[in-house]
Amino acid sequence: MAYIITEPCIGTKDKSCVDVCPVDCIHGEESDEQLYIDPEVCIDCGACVSACPVEAIFADSDVPEKWANYTAINAEYFQKK
Repeated sequence: MAYIITEPCIGTKDKSCVDVCPVDCIHGEESDEQLYIDPEVCIDCGACVSACPVEAIFADSDVPEKWANYTAINAEYFQKK
């Protein structure tokens, strides 16, 4: 299981989650509209969930249906890199 960053991050990009991540798996360029979690690096610790001020981060199995497409969006971000 990995964690997924969803729509509430768009336009916010608060980096509190980046600061608490023990494996540095949360990334995003200044030009990106949101931050992304690398599913290959994420260790599923969940530290980012409580750090997110806009409640945008969910375990991949708990992503709300309305934001289900963000699972693919997060994975595709790292496939391009």
